[in-house]
Amino acid sequence: MIDVQHLTKWYGRTLAVDDISFHVEAGSVVGFLGPNGAGKSTTLRILTCFQPASSGSASVDGCDVFSQSVQVRRRIGYMPENVPLYPEMRVREYLRFRAALRGIPRSQRAVAIDKVLEDCWLSSPQDMSYRRLETLSRGYRQRVGLADCLLHDPPVLVLDEPTIGLDPAQVREMRNLVLNLGQKHTVILSSHILAEVEQVCKQIVIISSGKIVAQGTPRELRERVSGPGRLIVELRGAMAEQLARDVAAIPGVQAVEPAEAGEWCRLSVQSTEDVDVRVQVAAMAASKGYQLRELRREVASLEDFFVQITYEQSMRQAPVAL
Repeated sequence: MIDVQHLTKWYGRTLAVDDISFHVEAGSVVGFLGPNGAGKSTTLRILTCFQPASSGSASVDGCDVFSQSVQVRRRIGYMPENVPLYPEMRVREYLRFRAALRGIPRSQRAVAIDKVLEDCWLSSPQDMSYRRLETLSRGYRQRVGLADCLLHDPPVLVLDEPTIGLDPAQVREMRNLVLNLGQKHTVILSSHILAEVEQVCKQIVIISSGKIVAQGTPRELRERVSGPGRLIVELRGAMAEQLARDVAAIPGVQAVEPAEAGEWCRLSVQSTEDVDVRVQVAAMAASKGYQLRELRREVASLEDFFVQITYEQSMRQAPVAL
Protein backbone atom coordinates (compact mmCIF):
# COMPACT_ATOMS: atom_id res chain seq x y z
CA MET A 1 0.00 0.00 0.00
CA ILE A 2 2.85 2.41 0.88
CA ASP A 3 6.31 1.84 -0.54
CA VAL A 4 9.30 4.10 0.16
CA GLN A 5 12.70 3.52 -1.43
CA HIS A 6 15.89 5.49 -0.69
CA LEU A 7 13.98 8.66 0.20
CA THR A 8 16.19 11.67 0.96
CA LYS A 9 15.35 15.27 1.84
CA TRP A 10 17.76 18.18 2.19
CA TYR A 11 16.87 21.61 3.60
CA GLY A 12 19.79 23.60 2.28
CA ARG A 13 22.78 21.99 3.99
CA THR A 14 20.66 20.18 6.57
CA LEU A 15 19.89 16.53 5.88
CA ALA A 16 16.42 15.87 7.34
CA VAL A 17 15.73 12.44 5.81
CA ASP A 18 18.68 10.23 4.96
CA ASP A 19 18.11 7.45 2.38
CA ILE A 20 15.20 5.67 4.13
CA SER A 21 13.22 2.69 2.83
CA PHE A 22 10.17 0.92 4.29
CA HIS A 23 6.96 -0.79 3.21
CA VAL A 24 3.45 -0.71 4.69
CA GLU A 25 1.06 -3.55 3.85
CA ALA A 26 -2.60 -2.87 3.07
CA GLY A 27 -4.88 -3.07 6.12
CA SER A 28 -2.13 -2.58 8.71
CA VAL A 29 -1.62 0.04 11.42
CA VAL A 30 2.01 1.16 11.46
CA GLY A 31 3.66 3.34 14.06
CA PHE A 32 6.27 5.81 12.78
CA LEU A 33 8.37 6.55 15.86
CA GLY A 34 11.21 8.90 16.55
CA PRO A 35 12.42 11.70 18.82
CA ASN A 36 11.63 15.31 18.03
CA GLY A 37 13.48 16.43 14.91
CA ALA A 38 14.07 12.88 13.69
CA GLY A 39 12.44 13.44 10.29
CA LYS A 40 8.98 11.96 10.94
CA SER A 41 6.88 14.91 9.83
CA THR A 42 9.11 15.59 6.82
CA THR A 43 8.65 12.01 5.62
CA LEU A 44 4.87 12.20 6.04
CA ARG A 45 4.68 15.53 4.20
CA ILE A 46 6.50 13.93 1.27
CA LEU A 47 4.15 10.92 1.28
CA THR A 48 1.11 13.22 1.30
CA CYS A 49 2.48 15.42 -1.51
CA PHE A 50 2.85 18.53 0.64
CA GLN A 51 6.52 18.86 -0.30
CA PRO A 52 8.95 17.16 -2.68
CA ALA A 53 11.87 14.92 -1.81
CA SER A 54 15.44 15.62 -2.88
CA SER A 55 15.83 12.06 -4.20
CA GLY A 56 14.38 8.56 -3.95
CA SER A 57 10.90 7.27 -4.70
CA ALA A 58 7.61 6.73 -2.90
CA SER A 59 4.21 5.38 -3.91
CA VAL A 60 0.79 5.12 -2.26
CA ASP A 61 -1.67 2.50 -3.48
CA GLY A 62 0.41 2.11 -6.63
CA CYS A 63 0.51 5.85 -7.43
CA ASP A 64 3.81 7.74 -7.50
CA VAL A 65 3.83 10.70 -5.08
CA PHE A 66 5.95 12.80 -7.45
CA SER A 67 4.33 12.24 -10.85
CA GLN A 68 0.78 11.31 -9.74
CA SER A 69 0.22 13.64 -6.81
CA VAL A 70 -3.49 14.27 -7.57
CA GLN A 71 -4.25 10.54 -7.52
CA VAL A 72 -2.25 10.13 -4.30
CA ARG A 73 -4.17 12.94 -2.56
CA ARG A 74 -7.45 11.24 -3.45
CA ARG A 75 -6.27 8.06 -1.76
CA ILE A 76 -4.96 9.67 1.44
CA GLY A 77 -6.55 11.29 4.44
CA TYR A 78 -3.87 13.43 6.09
CA MET A 79 -4.13 14.84 9.59
CA PRO A 80 -1.16 17.14 10.27
CA GLU A 81 0.32 17.73 13.70
CA ASN A 82 -1.48 21.05 14.06
CA VAL A 83 -4.94 20.68 12.53
CA PRO A 84 -5.81 23.82 10.48
CA LEU A 85 -9.40 24.87 11.22
CA TYR A 86 -11.51 27.98 10.67
CA PRO A 87 -12.53 28.92 14.22
CA GLU A 88 -15.55 31.02 13.20
CA MET A 89 -17.17 28.09 11.37
CA ARG A 90 -19.47 25.50 12.90
CA VAL A 91 -18.44 21.84 12.73
CA ARG A 92 -21.03 20.77 10.15
CA GLU A 93 -20.47 23.93 8.11
CA TYR A 94 -16.73 23.31 8.04
CA LEU A 95 -17.19 19.70 6.94
CA ARG A 96 -19.55 20.79 4.13
CA PHE A 97 -16.88 23.21 2.96
CA ARG A 98 -14.21 20.51 3.06
CA ALA A 99 -16.47 18.00 1.28
CA ALA A 100 -16.91 20.46 -1.57
CA LEU A 101 -13.14 20.98 -1.80
CA ARG A 102 -12.66 17.21 -1.93
CA GLY A 103 -15.01 16.93 -4.91
CA ILE A 104 -17.70 14.93 -3.15
CA PRO A 105 -20.95 15.32 -5.18
CA ARG A 106 -23.52 17.60 -3.54
CA SER A 107 -26.07 14.78 -3.33
CA GLN A 108 -23.64 12.65 -1.29
CA ARG A 109 -22.25 15.25 1.09
CA ALA A 110 -24.89 15.04 3.83
CA VAL A 111 -24.54 11.25 4.08
CA ALA A 112 -20.73 11.47 4.14
CA ILE A 113 -20.79 14.16 6.84
CA ASP A 114 -23.25 12.27 9.04
CA LYS A 115 -21.09 9.16 8.77
CA VAL A 116 -17.82 10.83 9.82
CA LEU A 117 -19.59 12.71 12.63
CA GLU A 118 -20.72 9.35 13.99
CA ASP A 119 -17.39 7.59 13.37
CA CYS A 120 -15.49 10.33 15.21
CA TRP A 121 -17.98 10.55 18.09
CA LEU A 122 -19.02 14.10 17.26
CA SER A 123 -22.75 13.35 17.10
CA SER A 124 -23.00 11.37 20.35
CA PRO A 125 -23.27 11.27 23.31
CA GLN A 126 -23.78 15.00 22.73
CA ASP A 127 -24.19 16.60 19.33
CA MET A 128 -21.20 18.83 18.59
CA SER A 129 -22.00 19.35 14.91
CA TYR A 130 -23.49 22.84 15.37
CA ARG A 131 -20.86 24.12 17.78
CA ARG A 132 -18.38 26.76 16.62
CA LEU A 133 -14.89 25.34 16.21
CA GLU A 134 -13.41 28.05 18.44
CA THR A 135 -15.50 26.79 21.38
CA LEU A 136 -14.31 23.19 21.12
CA SER A 137 -11.70 21.61 23.37
CA ARG A 138 -8.41 20.41 21.88
CA GLY A 139 -9.69 16.83 21.87
CA TYR A 140 -12.80 17.69 19.90
CA ARG A 141 -10.81 19.79 17.43
CA GLN A 142 -8.59 16.75 16.82
CA ARG A 143 -11.73 14.72 16.14
CA VAL A 144 -12.93 17.30 13.63
CA GLY A 145 -9.57 17.12 11.87
CA LEU A 146 -9.88 13.35 11.74
CA ALA A 147 -13.46 13.60 10.43
CA ASP A 148 -12.15 15.82 7.65
CA CYS A 149 -9.59 13.10 6.74
CA LEU A 150 -12.34 10.49 6.49
CA LEU A 151 -14.86 12.44 4.39
CA HIS A 152 -13.80 10.95 1.05
CA ASP A 153 -13.32 7.47 2.60
CA PRO A 154 -9.63 7.14 1.64
CA PRO A 155 -7.90 3.74 1.79
CA VAL A 156 -4.89 5.30 3.57
CA LEU A 157 -4.81 7.50 6.68
CA VAL A 158 -1.69 9.43 7.66
CA LEU A 159 -1.91 10.79 11.21
CA ASP A 160 0.90 13.03 12.44
CA GLU A 161 0.97 13.20 16.25
CA PRO A 162 -2.84 12.82 16.61
CA THR A 163 -2.76 12.84 20.43
CA ILE A 164 -0.41 15.77 20.97
CA GLY A 165 -1.75 18.18 23.59
CA LEU A 166 -4.56 15.84 24.72
CA ASP A 167 -5.26 14.88 28.32
CA PRO A 168 -5.14 11.18 29.35
CA ALA A 169 -8.86 10.62 28.84
CA GLN A 170 -8.75 12.21 25.38
CA VAL A 171 -5.66 10.15 24.49
CA ARG A 172 -7.55 6.97 25.37
CA GLU A 173 -10.52 8.03 23.24
CA MET A 174 -8.29 8.87 20.28
CA ARG A 175 -6.46 5.54 20.67
CA ASN A 176 -9.76 3.63 20.54
CA LEU A 177 -10.79 5.65 17.51
CA VAL A 178 -7.58 4.74 15.67
CA LEU A 179 -8.10 1.07 16.55
CA ASN A 180 -11.57 1.19 14.99
CA LEU A 181 -10.26 2.96 11.89
CA GLY A 182 -7.55 0.34 11.48
CA GLN A 183 -10.22 -2.25 10.72
CA LYS A 184 -11.14 -0.49 7.47
CA HIS A 185 -8.10 1.60 6.51
CA THR A 186 -4.34 1.37 6.23
CA VAL A 187 -3.02 3.71 8.92
CA ILE A 188 0.44 5.18 9.42
CA LEU A 189 0.64 6.89 12.80
CA SER A 190 3.48 9.22 13.72
CA SER A 191 4.22 9.73 17.40
CA HIS A 192 6.86 9.79 20.10
CA ILE A 193 4.43 8.52 22.76
CA LEU A 194 5.43 4.88 23.01
CA ALA A 195 2.49 3.56 25.04
CA GLU A 196 -0.08 4.61 22.47
CA VAL A 197 1.93 3.21 19.56
CA GLU A 198 2.50 -0.12 21.30
CA GLN A 199 -1.23 -0.56 21.95
CA VAL A 200 -2.54 0.27 18.47
CA CYS A 201 0.23 -0.67 16.01
CA LYS A 202 1.16 -4.09 14.66
CA GLN A 203 4.34 -2.82 13.03
CA ILE A 204 6.76 -0.10 14.13
CA VAL A 205 9.32 1.90 12.16
CA ILE A 206 11.81 3.91 14.24
CA ILE A 207 13.61 6.86 12.70
CA SER A 208 16.42 8.82 14.35
CA SER A 209 18.61 11.58 12.91
CA GLY A 210 16.90 11.09 9.56
CA LYS A 211 17.71 7.35 9.33
CA ILE A 212 15.56 4.30 9.94
CA VAL A 213 17.27 2.49 12.80
CA ALA A 214 14.79 -0.34 13.45
CA GLN A 215 11.67 -2.00 12.04
CA GLY A 216 9.47 -4.83 13.31
CA THR A 217 6.59 -5.77 15.58
CA PRO A 218 6.56 -4.42 19.16
CA ARG A 219 7.45 -7.90 20.42
CA GLU A 220 10.41 -8.23 18.06
CA LEU A 221 11.79 -4.86 19.10
CA ARG A 222 11.42 -5.60 22.82
CA GLU A 223 13.22 -8.92 22.40
CA ARG A 224 16.17 -7.12 20.83
CA VAL A 225 16.76 -5.59 24.29
CA SER A 226 16.06 -8.53 26.63
CA GLY A 227 16.66 -11.41 24.23
CA PRO A 228 14.13 -14.24 23.75
CA GLY A 229 15.89 -16.62 26.15
CA ARG A 230 15.92 -14.66 29.44
CA LEU A 231 13.73 -15.90 32.30
CA ILE A 232 12.94 -14.75 35.82
CA VAL A 233 12.56 -17.61 38.35
CA GLU A 234 11.75 -17.42 42.07
CA LEU A 235 12.41 -20.56 44.14
CA ARG A 236 12.91 -21.60 47.74
CA GLY A 237 13.81 -24.85 49.44
CA ALA A 238 17.63 -24.68 49.38
CA MET A 239 20.51 -22.22 49.54
CA ALA A 240 20.74 -19.74 46.67
CA GLU A 241 23.97 -21.29 45.41
CA GLN A 242 22.38 -24.75 45.26
CA LEU A 243 19.28 -23.46 43.46
CA ALA A 244 21.47 -21.68 40.92
CA ARG A 245 23.51 -24.86 40.32
CA ASP A 246 20.38 -26.94 39.80
CA VAL A 247 18.95 -24.50 37.27
CA ALA A 248 22.32 -24.13 35.53
CA ALA A 249 22.43 -27.91 35.05
CA ILE A 250 19.36 -27.82 32.80
CA PRO A 251 20.34 -28.35 29.13
CA GLY A 252 20.15 -25.09 27.20
CA VAL A 253 20.82 -22.81 30.17
CA GLN A 254 23.83 -20.58 29.56
CA ALA A 255 24.02 -18.47 32.72
CA VAL A 256 22.23 -18.02 36.05
CA GLU A 257 22.44 -14.95 38.29
CA PRO A 258 20.96 -15.48 41.81
CA ALA A 259 19.72 -12.70 44.08
CA GLU A 260 18.06 -12.83 47.51
CA ALA A 261 14.37 -11.86 47.64
CA GLY A 262 13.50 -12.30 51.32
CA GLU A 263 12.92 -16.00 51.95
CA TRP A 264 12.99 -16.64 48.22
CA CYS A 265 15.83 -16.79 45.71
CA ARG A 266 15.31 -14.78 42.55
CA LEU A 267 17.21 -16.16 39.54
CA SER A 268 17.87 -14.43 36.24
CA VAL A 269 18.27 -17.26 33.75
CA GLN A 270 19.80 -16.85 30.28
CA SER A 271 19.25 -19.70 27.82
CA THR A 272 20.13 -20.12 24.17
CA GLU A 273 17.91 -18.11 21.85
CA ASP A 274 16.12 -21.10 20.31
CA VAL A 275 15.43 -22.91 23.62
CA ASP A 276 12.58 -22.23 26.07
CA VAL A 277 13.48 -23.92 29.36
CA ARG A 278 10.43 -22.96 31.40
CA VAL A 279 8.98 -26.49 31.33
CA GLN A 280 12.33 -27.98 32.40
CA VAL A 281 12.71 -25.46 35.25
CA ALA A 282 9.23 -26.29 36.56
CA ALA A 283 9.90 -30.03 36.28
CA MET A 284 13.24 -29.69 38.10
CA ALA A 285 11.62 -27.72 40.96
CA ALA A 286 8.88 -30.33 41.34
CA SER A 287 11.34 -33.25 41.32
CA LYS A 288 13.51 -31.69 44.04
CA GLY A 289 10.62 -30.46 46.17
CA TYR A 290 11.41 -26.75 45.66
CA GLN A 291 8.62 -24.21 45.92
CA LEU A 292 8.16 -22.22 42.71
CA ARG A 293 6.56 -18.77 43.07
CA GLU A 294 7.40 -17.13 39.75
CA LEU A 295 8.45 -18.36 36.31
CA ARG A 296 8.17 -15.93 33.42
CA ARG A 297 9.94 -14.72 30.34
CA GLU A 298 11.58 -11.36 30.93
CA VAL A 299 10.28 -8.83 28.42
CA ALA A 300 11.79 -5.40 28.03
CA SER A 301 9.55 -2.42 27.33
CA LEU A 302 9.37 -0.68 23.99
CA GLU A 303 10.64 2.39 25.82
CA ASP A 304 13.85 0.52 26.73
CA PHE A 305 14.47 -0.32 23.09
CA PHE A 306 13.55 3.16 21.85
CA VAL A 307 15.92 4.88 24.27
CA GLN A 308 18.72 2.43 23.50
CA ILE A 309 18.46 2.59 19.71
CA THR A 310 17.99 6.36 19.43
CA TYR A 311 20.83 6.99 21.89
CA GLU A 312 23.16 4.77 19.87
CA GLN A 313 22.19 6.60 16.69
CA SER A 314 22.73 10.03 18.28
CA MET A 315 26.16 8.95 19.48
CA ARG A 316 27.10 7.84 15.95
CA GLN A 317 25.96 11.22 14.63
CA ALA A 318 27.76 13.26 17.29
CA PRO A 319 30.92 15.09 16.12
CA VAL A 320 34.19 13.74 17.43
CA ALA A 321 36.18 16.16 19.57
CA LEU A 322 39.70 16.71 18.28
